[in-house]
Amino acid sequence: MMYSIVETLKKNQLSITDSRKKILELFVRSKGALAHADIEHESGAEFDRVTIYRTLQTFVEKGIIHTIPTADNSVRYALCKDACAGGHHHDDHVHFMCDDCGTTYCLDNISVPKLSLPDGFTISQTDVVVSGKCRKCH
Repeated sequence: MMYSIVETLKKNQLSITDSRKKILELFVRSKGALAHADIEHESGAEFDRVTIYRTLQTFVEKGIIHTIPTADNSVRYALCKDACAGGHHHDDHVHFMCDDCGTTYCLDNISVPKLSLPDGFTISQTDVVVSGKCRKCH
């Protein structure tokens, strides 16, 4: 099934703006996760940093994209699966970052292991990021 950018925006009760459409299109075309700088570079001078940042935050809040922490304390973003919704991300998969090309992949078929925490602790999010060489760089 083809990913519909306009339908995704409508389903999430978002206005259909050029910035939202074009930024979401970048995620659909991307083979991996994107950083804010990637989006800024790909969109040229079309959108300012604040517009990109607000769009990314809105997409995260609505469950359209999810965040991936990186070793340098920055953040990358990737498309969510259909199970995600506003405030309820279900992206419990492992992320892989290639040390050579820098691409970040969602490994959807590898689930994050369930953790058992001591009494008094509640998990809100678990991130597993694996680094190494991807298929392209071997």
